[in-house]
Amino acid sequence: MNWQSVLHPAGNDAEVIVEIAWVLFGGGTLIFVGVMIMLAMSLRHGRPHVRPAVWLIGAGVVFPVTVLSALLVYSIHRSQQLLAPVSHDALVVSVTAKMWWWEVRYRDPVTGRDIVTANEIRLPANKPVYLALTSDDVIHSFWVPALAGKVDMLPGRLTRLRVKTGAPGIYRGQCAEYCGEQHAKMALHVVVEEAPAFDAWLSNQAQPARATNDPLLAAGRQVFLTQRCAACHTIRGVADENLIGGQTLAPDLTHIGSRLYLGAGILRNEGENMRDWIAQTQRFKHGARMPGFADMPEHELDALARYLESLQ
Repeated sequence: MNWQSVLHPAGNDAEVIVEIAWVLFGGGTLIFVGVMIMLAMSLRHGRPHVRPAVWLIGAGVVFPVTVLSALLVYSIHRSQQLLAPVSHDALVVSVTAKMWWWEVRYRDPVTGRDIVTANEIRLPANKPVYLALTSDDVIHSFWVPALAGKVDMLPGRLTRLRVKTGAPGIYRGQCAEYCGEQHAKMALHVVVEEAPAFDAWLSNQAQPARATNDPLLAAGRQVFLTQRCAACHTIRGVADENLIGGQTLAPDLTHIGSRLYLGAGILRNEGENMRDWIAQTQRFKHGARMPGFADMPEHELDALARYLESLQ
């Protein structure tokens, strides 16, 4: 996985942003060095060689106006690339921020229906992408520094972010606007992969959960229903989509086994982490709307975890 860093760009827009950043860093360093030199000269004993008026006009007016004007012209010129319209063949992905997770929707190219997932965005490499961003509750902010700049997500308003992906890789993102108790644990991952792999993934995500004849998995499916997990979560083909006012209550779990992380970036989706997350949700993410199920019988907890892991 790549660093969550603006200094490690992996997309066209991110490359423009980091170029501007380095120019500003360099300009700031030169100005600091110049100021320190003038400070050292002012502390020297003896009569000054330059009249104060010259210092005031030259260093206080001419120099900052010249430097800031040059930086302004440069940044406006380079920023124009960030404002270019998205091409008509761009992939459209809708992202809704919630406390404290991300709902992600694609459009099924075959049926036209929504494909819903959570906390993970998959994109084809070297393709333009249009992200439609909004919030379901408070102000959040979408920021994947390796791919593009930060964009606020406002309740009742749709904002957009253009992304032109680069090489395949996994890029971490984060909510960058304080949004409550678990703001620091509201991460997401963007998985960029080659177009054939992305198309196969999207086709699989459009399918409902596969039926199973495995007794353990069937028992886990029954636990999911009897414990009323379906009151909040959706598993297509098992539980109908749960909506209040047109909004989903909790992440869609139809293909949760294929995701890299659990709990919006808290735990790797591997080993016993699924079981631990179900049993001790509040320990990992205190304040989340999902209660912990530590008091569930061990055999039911194991069956439920294995069943969810099988939803690939």
